[in-house]
Amino acid sequence: MKKNRTLFLSAVATGTMLNPLNSSMIALALHSIQKDFQLSFATVSWLISSFYLASAVAQPVTGKIGDLFGRKKTFLIGLVLVALSAIGAPLSTSFLLLLGMRLVQSIGSSAIYPSGMALIRDNIKEKQASALAVLSIFASAMVALGPTIGGFLIVWGGWPAIFWVNFPFIIISFLLGWYMFPKDVKKDKEHLKRLFAHMDFMGMIFFAAGMVFFLWFLLSFETKIQYFSGIAGVIFFCLFFWRELNVTEPFIDIRIFKSHPKLSMVYIQFILLNIFFYCLFFGLPSYFQEVLGLSVEKSGLLMLFMSGISIVISSVTGKWIDRKGVYQPIVIGAFLSIVGGLSFTMFFVGSSYWGIGIILSIMGLSYGIGNVVLQVAMVKESPKEIVGTASGLFQTCRYLGSILSSIILGLIFGEEISAESMKVIGTVLIITGIASFLMSLWFSKESMHFRKMKHV
Repeated sequence: MKKNRTLFLSAVATGTMLNPLNSSMIALALHSIQKDFQLSFATVSWLISSFYLASAVAQPVTGKIGDLFGRKKTFLIGLVLVALSAIGAPLSTSFLLLLGMRLVQSIGSSAIYPSGMALIRDNIKEKQASALAVLSIFASAMVALGPTIGGFLIVWGGWPAIFWVNFPFIIISFLLGWYMFPKDVKKDKEHLKRLFAHMDFMGMIFFAAGMVFFLWFLLSFETKIQYFSGIAGVIFFCLFFWRELNVTEPFIDIRIFKSHPKLSMVYIQFILLNIFFYCLFFGLPSYFQEVLGLSVEKSGLLMLFMSGISIVISSVTGKWIDRKGVYQPIVIGAFLSIVGGLSFTMFFVGSSYWGIGIILSIMGLSYGIGNVVLQVAMVKESPKEIVGTASGLFQTCRYLGSILSSIILGLIFGEEISAESMKVIGTVLIITGIASFLMSLWFSKESMHFRKMKHV
């Protein structure tokens, strides 16, 4: 593995990057798709919302499937599904068929991340944080550059090009994964039948229904609030909790959140981190273009201060964690989010471009450190046998954070984006930063206490 580490990581990274790439590229294609199919914007925007919904549900479900039936199989099948969507989407003769292909793409790309995380945990023992940092760099780069890549592709080949571009990455990931990933432990037919018979399908159904209705409720804040979907979500989640507490082999053993409180804290911090990041990622381009009157190109360049610094610090953070552990970076990353929030509130409005760049660089440092260290902490705190499921839930937290950020922006911006509304966003950033910092102090204190007890 030492010799083939780079190829192994390349196989995982080129696969796991497909989900963030396809979730961000679609933004610039909506207008073209809307014109081709003669749809309203509200209808065509389901290409984004449905991707989030399907990914939020599919990540933990496919993670569980990988834990039970094999991570390599699940990873490669996920790539095949993305390939099918890349063929089917450009050939779609109706919007409904295109939406179906988009869902296939979401489920396939969702299956790849939790399996990839589990494969790294099982097979890369040395400098594991640096290995996980590689995944963060690829994912961050795709989120940041996805809209730009999508724009160039649409100019070159129309909206179908954003599906075709998946093929080089799929082929590289599939071939490297086929040869580099160790074979899954072979299970006889009887064992597979027993696994299948004991799969908690009802728990999966309750979880999926609860997540879909709850996210539908959250997404409805941008238009007309769907109270029914919120109530239905609560009911299905209650059924899910009841089921998981009473079934012998649960889909997600929710007792783990009590027995592993640090894992629960990591999930909450990751939601806060993504609220922090996506409030800026979604909100700033509109402010730059509508209030400051900047072009799309200049807005993109300013955003690179945040995303670029985030990508650079991710690789450094991986090495930092390998040397010092997660405790120091998790506290410093959260503290920088408070510094960034205060700087944003007090100095952002009216600053020069360089001033804006410095403030966004602080934000990028905070997100880059937080993204890597929380990913490493999640893997570290997850029981080995369910690391795929835990990784899937981790990604679900990312989608919750991004959806909550869009609701916050909708409530703050209202009918008009203004300089004053940016100061309100700054207050939100400070609050999330303080909450995250306090949690990181608790996390570090508990971890250090545990280490002291261990050495007594």
